[in-house]
Amino acid sequence: MIVTLIPAELQETIDRIRIDVAALHAELVRYGLVVWTGGNVSGRVPGADLFLIKPSGVSYDDLAPENMILCRLDGTIVEGTPGSDRSPSSDTAAHAYVYRTMPEVGGVVHTHSPYAVAWAAVGEPIPCVTTAMADEFGGEIPIGPFAIIGDDSIGRGIVETLRDHRSPAVLMRNHGPFTIGMDARSAVKAAVMVEDVARSVAFARQLGTPIPIVQPAIDSLYNRYQNVYGQNPTESRA
Repeated sequence: MIVTLIPAELQETIDRIRIDVAALHAELVRYGLVVWTGGNVSGRVPGADLFLIKPSGVSYDDLAPENMILCRLDGTIVEGTPGSDRSPSSDTAAHAYVYRTMPEVGGVVHTHSPYAVAWAAVGEPIPCVTTAMADEFGGEIPIGPFAIIGDDSIGRGIVETLRDHRSPAVLMRNHGPFTIGMDARSAVKAAVMVEDVARSVAFARQLGTPIPIVQPAIDSLYNRYQNVYGQNPTESRA
């Protein structure tokens, strides 16, 4: 086995991200965003061209820090590190492309949450018709292109769709939601909120035609929530 030597200070950071990423997968289960082994969370390692992601096809009950897989930004596994004897998530190439292309992104999440997947299946963005959407997403949640799993095609679609968009979420057509954030936790929060608003707007459509929020109001709500709301809005927007 090839043993990769990692400086002690960087190893401490990797170990911390391992714990965070492993624990955050439980939030996907808690909020009903995944079934069986679908979905994934990854987290960038600050100060290094590395990220951690879950192994492919492993039960959420069996996920632990030691089986999160350390990858380079080209998607290859760092051999000789914990978890390196397993295959990483089938979405690893997509996550890697996002990290390579969007250096501000520190976390990526993919789920198969049912209401968000339903919007993706009809190929329709979720319109901004609630203040919660304006707060969190700054407008509609956009639709990304259809892409086959296995290479970086999904990652390209994510980046192309979100590059000039305030939303931290995209609905990949016929697939489901991907979310990004400054770290893995904020990406998970975005995934939770996507499903929440996808459900609310779907219910609204059953009652009638949802009323859109005008752009100046969206901008005002987004600015307040992102920059004023909470105890320390630069670090947490819970």
